[in-house]
Amino acid sequence: MGVLDNNRHLEDTDKKYIWHPFTQMQEWQQETPVVIAEGQDCFIKDIYGRWYLDGVSSLWVNIFGHRKKEIDDAIMEQLGRIAHSTMLGLSNVPAIQLAERLAGIIQKSFEALPPGPPQGKEGGDPLLLTPHIPLTKVFYSDNGSTAVEVALKMAFQYWRHKGVSGKNSFLSLNNAYHGDTLGAVSVGGVEIFHKAFGPLLFKTFKAPSPYCYRCESGEERATCGLACIKEMEATLRDHHDEIAALIIEPLVQAAGGMIVAPQGYLGEVRRLCNKYNVLLIADEVATGFGRTGKMFACEHEAVVPDIICLSKGITGGYMPLAVTLASEQIYTAFLGEFRELKTFFHGHSYTGNPLACAAALACLDIFEREETLKNLLPSIDILEKRLLDICDLPHVGDVRSKGLMAGIELVKDKKTKEAYAWEDKLGWKVAHCARENGVFIRPLGNVIVLMPPLSISIENLEQMLSVIKGAIISATS
Repeated sequence: MGVLDNNRHLEDTDKKYIWHPFTQMQEWQQETPVVIAEGQDCFIKDIYGRWYLDGVSSLWVNIFGHRKKEIDDAIMEQLGRIAHSTMLGLSNVPAIQLAERLAGIIQKSFEALPPGPPQGKEGGDPLLLTPHIPLTKVFYSDNGSTAVEVALKMAFQYWRHKGVSGKNSFLSLNNAYHGDTLGAVSVGGVEIFHKAFGPLLFKTFKAPSPYCYRCESGEERATCGLACIKEMEATLRDHHDEIAALIIEPLVQAAGGMIVAPQGYLGEVRRLCNKYNVLLIADEVATGFGRTGKMFACEHEAVVPDIICLSKGITGGYMPLAVTLASEQIYTAFLGEFRELKTFFHGHSYTGNPLACAAALACLDIFEREETLKNLLPSIDILEKRLLDICDLPHVGDVRSKGLMAGIELVKDKKTKEAYAWEDKLGWKVAHCARENGVFIRPLGNVIVLMPPLSISIENLEQMLSVIKGAIISATS
């Protein structure tokens, strides 16, 4: 079979057998799929030899580029020892080493923060949470959704073990996305993703999203006084006895449309959780590992969560891995005699996979050796400046970014903020135009998402932004 025939066979076979995620398969059947065969640095190459800038880091996971030698070597070295062994009744060397490194990095990230806000109820209730308890207990899973499931179950069971009844629900935000398992969907808030599964979900409470461009309270950004926080407090005041935890994507609601919270918002969330005796779960699956310009987004506002969920960039986009880190206070509540059944009854076949942990250790080494966070600053500056330029386009309603996470919201009418209809597929038209010019991106409806590898060069970042600006002009003309 010749190369061309083989390529067409691959395309046809994809359509015959593969059901792609978040994809309208009827339309997929009518298109020629892009089949990736190779990657190098921040580029991916299809089976016809065409190279594309990976503008979304292969769905936000690839932070140091493809085929990073240090990560390749770490995985191959670990393959020479063992690829996998269970964590149920056993442990393994890379998992132990990674847990120690992660706990140390989080401790170092948060140790210089100012003291947390005072805790709420008067009378010194011994069940009140203590701010800044170190997050030292690492529970492994394999993706962001499972990291969130673990966090929800931990929070629920924590209160049971403390003898507190009634805390059976959670508070989350509109426009939130925490994954696709049923627990994660229950605390989600993206209607187009989650509505179909409504009958399967458990009850949760919702607070307004800090979506300043389309404020749910009808306020103006400059004068709102964080109206969304006031509504959140009203819910906590009325229902804190029912709420085990508040879960939030710190600073950036990623899949909700790259919605960046205003300054001070996250710190207020922490204050409210303390005041009303509710656990704070930080879902840093998308925002962690340098994406916002700091190792963890919570650092920007000196917020220490009670539980933090990490995945995506943890292995540099090489292997599935996730961790849920909990405080000592939460972990201690699960200690007891065998007969008490305080065990955390949760686990996965590939928990603490040695290959994935070896890749993650290599990534952490790269962060230190290459001073990744420090070297991000020029790229962040360029991104912010170019976004302001793009915002002047007639059909760009809003641009928002934090670090190297950015969204460009396309609108039909800039003055009224009228959105394009979903079926107009404007975001997809921009993405297709960009792909024809060598940049791969994947939109969220009418929001163009930019999330390049942290290692992207200034030259390639400039090229990516130029192509995207041209694609927007072409698609909206």
